Amino acid sequence: MNILLKPVITEKATADSELKNRFTFLVDTNANKVQIKKAVEQAYGVSVDKVRTMRYGAERNTKYTKTGIQRAKTVTTKKAVVQISEGDTIDFYKTKKDCLLKDSLFFILSLIHI
Repeated sequence: MNILLKPVITEKATADSELKNRFTFLVDTNANKVQIKKAVEQAYGVSVDKVRTMRYGAERNTKYTKTGIQRAKTVTTKKAVVQISEGDTIDFYKTKKDCLLKDSLFFILSLIHI
């Protein structure tokens, strides 16, 4: 089960991350705070102080057309605002796995050139 779906990158979320060291993620609707904390710590290699969650219910709308009434519904989502301990930071464009892969490639290339 993939708990972290994607980071939320909006003006408000970016300002929160720069000023208050809080990062926002869209998460699985069945995930709890403990699972979210472990997933962030594992994916980005940081220590999490606090997790706040918000549920957004499905929005329903109705259109009246020539052929009749058309009903639609959006998906229920869940957001998590994660407070990172001071001194840690998350770069959404570079994960811990990418760093390890990059380091191992540099190591292999240095062995070849010796």
